[in-house]
Amino acid sequence: MSFLTVEVEIDHGHVLLKGAERLPEKASGLLTILPPAPLAQLRPIGLARGQFTVPDDFNAPLPEEVLQTFEGQ
Repeated sequence: MSFLTVEVEIDHGHVLLKGAERLPEKASGLLTILPPAPLAQLRPIGLARGQFTVPDDFNAPLPEEVLQTFEGQ
């Protein structure tokens, strides 16, 4: 099964393609219309200030056994 995602505008029941994608002349499939996502309130900078500390070795390389787990070994 393959999927095709395109951005469209709906204007009085007409679906208008946005962008340069080409659609097949004839096809069948399902159309899912997602409602627009609600606008989230912006979070103020420093909201969690003082609630946790970043350890000094945060950017240190991972131990070899952890790296091997990520690499499937």
